[in-house]
Amino acid sequence: MAEFLELEAQDGVRMSWNVVPGTKQEATNCVVPVSAIYTPIKQFPNIPVLPYAPLRCRNCRSVLNPFSIVDFAAKIWICPFCFQRNHFPPQYASISDENLPAELFPQYTTIEYQSPGEAASVPPVFMFVLDTCIIEEEMAFLKSALSQAIGLLPDNSLVGLITFGTLVHVHELGFGQIPKTYVFKGSKEVSKDQLLEQMSFFIKKPKPPTGVIAGARDGLSSESIARFLLPASECEFALNSVLEELQKDPWPVPADQRAARCTGTALSVAAALLGACVPGSGARIMAFVGGPSTEGPSAIVSKNLSEPIRSHKDLDKDSATHYHKAVKFYEGLAKQLVHQGHVLDLFACALDQVGVAELKVAVERTGGLVVLAESFGHSVFKDSLRRVFQSTDYDLGLSSNGIFEINCSKDIKVQGILGPCASLEKKGPLCSDTTIGQGNTSAWKMCGLDKATSLCLVFEIVKKDIPDAGVQSTSNQFYFQFLTYYQHSSGEMRLRVTTLSRRWVAGPGSIQDLIAGFDQEAAAAVMARLVSFKMEIEAEFDPIRWLDKTLIHVCSKFGDYQKDNPSSFSLSPRFSIFPQFVFHLRRSQFVQVFNNSPDETAYFRMILNRESVANSVVMIQPSLISYSFHSGPEPALLDVAAIAADRILLLDAYFTVVIFHGSTIAQWRKAGYHNQSEHQVILFEHVV
Repeated sequence: MAEFLELEAQDGVRMSWNVVPGTKQEATNCVVPVSAIYTPIKQFPNIPVLPYAPLRCRNCRSVLNPFSIVDFAAKIWICPFCFQRNHFPPQYASISDENLPAELFPQYTTIEYQSPGEAASVPPVFMFVLDTCIIEEEMAFLKSALSQAIGLLPDNSLVGLITFGTLVHVHELGFGQIPKTYVFKGSKEVSKDQLLEQMSFFIKKPKPPTGVIAGARDGLSSESIARFLLPASECEFALNSVLEELQKDPWPVPADQRAARCTGTALSVAAALLGACVPGSGARIMAFVGGPSTEGPSAIVSKNLSEPIRSHKDLDKDSATHYHKAVKFYEGLAKQLVHQGHVLDLFACALDQVGVAELKVAVERTGGLVVLAESFGHSVFKDSLRRVFQSTDYDLGLSSNGIFEINCSKDIKVQGILGPCASLEKKGPLCSDTTIGQGNTSAWKMCGLDKATSLCLVFEIVKKDIPDAGVQSTSNQFYFQFLTYYQHSSGEMRLRVTTLSRRWVAGPGSIQDLIAGFDQEAAAAVMARLVSFKMEIEAEFDPIRWLDKTLIHVCSKFGDYQKDNPSSFSLSPRFSIFPQFVFHLRRSQFVQVFNNSPDETAYFRMILNRESVANSVVMIQPSLISYSFHSGPEPALLDVAAIAADRILLLDAYFTVVIFHGSTIAQWRKAGYHNQSEHQVILFEHVV
């Protein structure tokens, strides 16, 4: 396992098979698909950033990399993907075996390019969308958290504010003398043209002809845009004044009804406003929602309290009357946001469901963040919001406007990506006929991404025949290249290139090589994403049966046993923990939806689909650490036998952390021993 962690530390990649099955039949027999979990902008301390444009193959557009074959005398390099011969440009004239450019260094399989003078013209944009159909106490919590967040915003960032309840209110921050808002009916969809007309964007300047593209080409002047989007340094006072005056939605709510909440219309107005003012910029819509949508096209339940909010049973029976209409609305919103390059973040804080299951498509395709808590006063919400804006060594590293592309050897095709991205529908020879997740393309849009965002790429091996041994020994390498073009948090545009080489094996005797290259943690994370995806798109899918069959086939393929002798069965250490992962995955919140609402299930799956292998494994199989006086902290089995009187157990299940004190420790704690100076050092050193 250590060598796989070293590879991840170098390139941010974990592959289920680090020795790849070389033919289609071999890959099918291996059951677990050939796949990679890649963190596109993972932070590395020593990654070189080159101040010039990358050198690309003129045929397949792959970037010069350490696996390229170089003829120093002829000044030619051969692409390892398509074998095209390319001439070096004049600036590489001094290249030699002793004078290599950084991109040819063997240790720099991951490298970044920073084009000189290329920086974003528009600063980061934050559009706050606030739900006002919440009780006064929750409103106070929300206003307090937002006031702190506003103080952390970068001075050059642009800020806008929309509040919604029965109606949608767009606040004009650029006119600080008198509070001014534009109101839209919550039950009706608002087009961009209606929005621009109603908000008087064309009073001083005539409206442009129909069909002209959004943004500055719409004829919007910087003065008209500045009415609604102001730099944080200029609008902090106006924004805090609006928040101080902000009250709960004034429309009366009968005792037998829910509040009229038009979440979808508010988000649609926010998307249209940003699309008109700052298209293609790194803009984020930050939605703070405190209850279910009951008004407009995104309603998830009616206003009558007699109608319960949809459950998993309702979705299974297809009896959730509002569900499909709401999902269709948010799919349209997701398409619009991806086209504009904007992100939707969701902060859902309520005791009941708010519609995360319906909103999931828009949040995930734009790479947005999601936080689920019981109250706006909960530390989970307040700390998460603070982390978004904090500038420290441990910040999220929020980036935007990402485009992710992939190149592979000719015997590999891409089935798709499971993760926070949207297909750019770039079809070509790399695209597989079978699609998983965002597939049928070799390029994806990542409107928002951060240092931890991880994509799961699923590949198909298309080579059908096994070549003779002589050919296999000379060209038994598969190559993968991942290209991530993104806007760095500093505003400059960068291109990160990761190029991988993996040996393939096929035929008799290859099974030991495959076993040696199997990464069981990565495989468990991939299977978790796959089973979650299949549960959402396949109506009759039985996840338990599918996981059991997968495990049986893996064990029969790679296990060592004598027929009709169960006690003879054994697995290589490379596979020994995989059955354990599947055991816990069958019982996880990703598969067992009983006692979880559709919102909670959608939240768990969204987090799984964007996290690294290490975090995914903790979600699947929680870690249990034991602390005692007899030894240092050590892992313990997830078993009742781990409980002892003189132990503290720390259970980390990723979404929750549970601390258990043994009876003796609990008595010491009640007696206050940890507060006494003579015991403090001992307790902290040995127990805490």
